[in-house]
Amino acid sequence: MTPQAITIRGLTKAFGRNAVLRGVDLDLPAGQVTVLMGANGAGKSTLVKVLCGVHAADAGEVRLDGQPFAPAGPAAALRSGVVTVHQNINDGVVPDLDVASNLLLDTLAEGGGLLLNRRRMREDARRIAAAVGLEIDVTRPVAGLALADRQLVSIARAMAHRPRLLILDEPTSSLSLAEAQRLFALIDRLRAEGVAILYISHRMSDIRRLADRIVSMRDGQVSGLFEGPALDYSGAVRAMLGHEITEVDIAIPPPGPAMLEARGLRLKPEARPFDLVLHRNEVVAITGLVGSGKSALAAALFGLEAPVAGEVRLDGQPYRPANPGQAVAAGVFLAAKDRLINAVIPGFDIQQNLTLPFTARHSGPLSLIRRAAERAAAERAIAAMGVVCQGPRDGILTLSGGNQQKVVVGRWMAESSRLLILDEPFQGVDIQARRDIGRRIRASADSRATLVLCAEIDEALEVADRILVMSEHSVVGDHRNEQIDLALLMAQVSGTAEQTKEPA
Repeated sequence: MTPQAITIRGLTKAFGRNAVLRGVDLDLPAGQVTVLMGANGAGKSTLVKVLCGVHAADAGEVRLDGQPFAPAGPAAALRSGVVTVHQNINDGVVPDLDVASNLLLDTLAEGGGLLLNRRRMREDARRIAAAVGLEIDVTRPVAGLALADRQLVSIARAMAHRPRLLILDEPTSSLSLAEAQRLFALIDRLRAEGVAILYISHRMSDIRRLADRIVSMRDGQVSGLFEGPALDYSGAVRAMLGHEITEVDIAIPPPGPAMLEARGLRLKPEARPFDLVLHRNEVVAITGLVGSGKSALAAALFGLEAPVAGEVRLDGQPYRPANPGQAVAAGVFLAAKDRLINAVIPGFDIQQNLTLPFTARHSGPLSLIRRAAERAAAERAIAAMGVVCQGPRDGILTLSGGNQQKVVVGRWMAESSRLLILDEPFQGVDIQARRDIGRRIRASADSRATLVLCAEIDEALEVADRILVMSEHSVVGDHRNEQIDLALLMAQVSGTAEQTKEPA
């Protein structure tokens, strides 16, 4: 019989009158990967925060290797071998410090001397980085690293603790395929060494690769346990949502006139130029690996970076914004990825987060904000996106991750645009929230061109009329979203296909 590293019985936690955990019973066996699935607000994050010492449970019992476990704080959990890699990357790194200091942060926090041996620190940091296959200059500030490298530093820091329980919350959301495969190999090694692993994800590719068992949560309780040789993925989703998830049936409308036309666009000096035409009333998804050029294209169209070469026309007129302000004035909007870094203003309420880019439209004489107009716009956006909240003046951080994402996307859909660019709009949300956001994108698409950037093929298939594939900063595939040759599409994504495009 497999020993239980963690046993949880009757765990409850409430915040005021809001009961978040309602008697959770859960075993996390040593040497197995338990995948935890749950809709936003199901209680996953609160459960993790109880296990890693951020919150104390109100009732119930947790045992680690048979002994009572109730850490007084994250440091106590860490000393006990419960290590967490959070979805918000900046919870696992300190951007103002260099890589070496980040990798040794927990050791430094324990003290042990007045003087630091910098050479010894760098040697120890290189050893930690090498153990997880992270090739990086450990003297570099973390603030200057790409998002994926920050994630790998956070993971490397966690792995250095030789965990008994390792909790990973959506760890591949910012990783390339090669980086994700490196992480999976590490997880395989830890599993073989008898570490219990709790892996929180809704990515079916991750789940199929890693899961020994799947636990579904709904309304603060465990709603399903699935284990055995043939895992019931559909059953796990049903248990998570409380109902069957229906397939998305895309009805492709006739495209309107060309809204944006790019000819000979080159995003990097070494990249092949490409053409891009986006039509009114058309939702186009661009997929590709991390680093394929999707975000670089968004940056060029939104005035964040100038393309190396090429001509862009918007509504038939030359379009080359020098900055995002010019892009917004021309009717080109961008909902950036990584909401906690680039999109959400933590100190603002929901209303302010929703209306922030368009404050001038809600201003009267002397630039004073017309609060009634601002509130009405926020309430319309909340209703349209299905944001679950008490009201528009709630703090943005009181929302679940999925509802925060609805605010980020809804902010840019609340006003009319000519081109709406959504960079990873489904990042970190559950299947139901993904469907809600996708339906809203399509329902509001008739007056603009819509460009959706997404790394997951399933997301592109659920939202787009047409799917483009990017590789090495160029478009290498163009597919109408019906009877798609998925083998060809995947070959184009991985860079193994011939560099030819299907006719749209």
